[in-house]
Amino acid sequence: MFERARETVLRETRLALEGIDAESAARFVEYILNARKVFCTGVGRVLLSLQAFVKRLAHLGIDAHYVGEITEPALTKDDLLITGSGSGESIFPLSITKKAKQLGAAVVHIGSNPKSSMAEYTDLLVRIPVRTKLALDDEIDSQQPMTSLFEQSLLLFGDSIARVLVEKKGLDLHKLWQYHANLE
Repeated sequence: MFERARETVLRETRLALEGIDAESAARFVEYILNARKVFCTGVGRVLLSLQAFVKRLAHLGIDAHYVGEITEPALTKDDLLITGSGSGESIFPLSITKKAKQLGAAVVHIGSNPKSSMAEYTDLLVRIPVRTKLALDDEIDSQQPMTSLFEQSLLLFGDSIARVLVEKKGLDLHKLWQYHANLE
């Protein structure tokens, strides 16, 4: 039973990651590299995936935060907000996205719905074309519970982007440990 479930998850995440437009991913990397600070927002398991991405960005020497953390600094026009929301309709991420745009920050939405309410407030959509609560016709279907495939794909997409950032910044993987927590 586990083997069948594992193969389902691996097959689905591979399909989802292969469905992400390479040009959008490249533009996303440039937004990160050009930002003074990077902020992420989402809710639930999406937020957990983004928090892992924030931690990885910090390991790469990038000033990164998630919205709501106790030490969150002010967002400015020189910063980037990354909003994760499969449907693009979740109330909290949508409100934060609107506010970030009002403050003049660049905004990237990582989601599945290209026609979401978030579209008018974002500079770039990185589409992970997987099943959301909206069940759009062109979404990749999933045998997993609810939006697991989106959250998994978001986490793996973040790790893929981190690898690109390592290459773009010419970072030495062995020297990255200087950014890792050391009170463990």
